[in-house]
Amino acid sequence: MPLTKNRPKPMVPVLGRPVIDYVKDAMVAAGLSEIIVTTGYQGEQLISHVETWNVASRVNQESSPMGTAGSVKLLDELLNDTFVVGSGDSVASFDIEDLLKSHRESGAKVTMALWKVEDPTEFGIVGLSSSQGGPVESKLSEGFISKFKEKPSKEEAFSNLINAGLYIIEPEVMDLIPAGEKYDFSKQLFPDVLSRGWPMYAKTVNGIWFDVGHPFELHSAQMALIERRNELPFPMPDGEILPDGSFISSQAMVSGHVENSVILSGASVNGAVVNSVVMSNSRINGVSESSIIGENSIIDSRIQRCVIGDKQHITIDIENERR
Repeated sequence: MPLTKNRPKPMVPVLGRPVIDYVKDAMVAAGLSEIIVTTGYQGEQLISHVETWNVASRVNQESSPMGTAGSVKLLDELLNDTFVVGSGDSVASFDIEDLLKSHRESGAKVTMALWKVEDPTEFGIVGLSSSQGGPVESKLSEGFISKFKEKPSKEEAFSNLINAGLYIIEPEVMDLIPAGEKYDFSKQLFPDVLSRGWPMYAKTVNGIWFDVGHPFELHSAQMALIERRNELPFPMPDGEILPDGSFISSQAMVSGHVENSVILSGASVNGAVVNSVVMSNSRINGVSESSIIGENSIIDSRIQRCVIGDKQHITIDIENERR
């Protein structure tokens, strides 16, 4: 919030594209023939968007929240072979074909994509071993999963590898999920699989990974995509890339100052934008510092570290607050 007031999180734009399109592209590149999107909140927007995809796809909308694993359980009758589950609210450069290869070679029931972080205390960490059921070996970048820990303290952190939200799963694993109940992959299902001694494998992915559940990650994700545009398989919209890495859409109008920022289609900047994202059709007549501006909004004042939703008109000073 407030960016998700008018859209579900997977529809938040990243360089002008809904964030869900990035994981969809990775699945298409791996040769997946069918994609099913599970959703609840404001699912109507996802239904309309998924209809535009160039792959067989559809949306399964929950009548009540079922959790990450519970929502997939609703598709039980369709999951008769190895399948891939991806989070729709992260921007990542997953090589799913490579993960599938490791999954088959390891004989795992579940294979998980991992990402390496400097500070693991805000995430669920994963401990790896070179053998199934073996001790944690902290230097491994791939191997059999031997331990999980949610949001450890610095003293408890036995790994800096975190769950990146993409899984390859064998259909028999779904039998462990109780029907009709809210159930979570990382907090409930995967610890259960591990406790049963079933093999679970994991591999660290290269490239980029951002969970856009935090609004300010939208800025970091887009700047990283721009910086690494020549090596990552993501399309760039038409526009100008400034020497400092800023991006200005070809459909935007800028007469003011732009620094380390993203200015999307239809936006205009007459003032100054620094370390910020200005979404489509918004106007900056004042100053935006370290902020995210939603669509069709007007900023006539100075704002710092703010998240502004769609269709807002800000005419007062807001410093060191989020609105």
